[in-house]
Amino acid sequence: MSSKLVRALLTLVVVGGSLTYLFYTTLSSDAEFYKHVDEVMAQPDDWYGKRMKLHGFVVDNSIQIREQTLDYRFDLQSNGTVVKAAYHGVVPDTFKSGAEVVLSGMLDRDGFHADDMTAKCPSKYDPKDVGGAVGAGGGR
Repeated sequence: MSSKLVRALLTLVVVGGSLTYLFYTTLSSDAEFYKHVDEVMAQPDDWYGKRMKLHGFVVDNSIQIREQTLDYRFDLQSNGTVVKAAYHGVVPDTFKSGAEVVLSGMLDRDGFHADDMTAKCPSKYDPKDVGGAVGAGGGR
């Protein structure tokens, strides 16, 4: 083989191996499933002990806060399926009954234990209706 071909193959192997290693280490450490409550609770045994992001809505009047702590317990539901959730930490100001929530953590036999929470409030960011649809009237 010529030296140019050997150098090209060696470069290809080194670059390809480096990219494969980088891709594998980056994805494997941060990979989490993103699931809805009803998907997970259909077969909870399959999800015990796996890190995931769990999406659902806080059940009305289910939020319990342990006094003098940052311990929260509440029910999370999606399509009528409910799971008990626990979170310790500062909650977002949009966290309330009925809020859409994404929790990061793990499921075990007594519920979902979250170590991170994102509460969504889409109505807060929806544009206000100001006199009808865009482009209606005016003839411009």
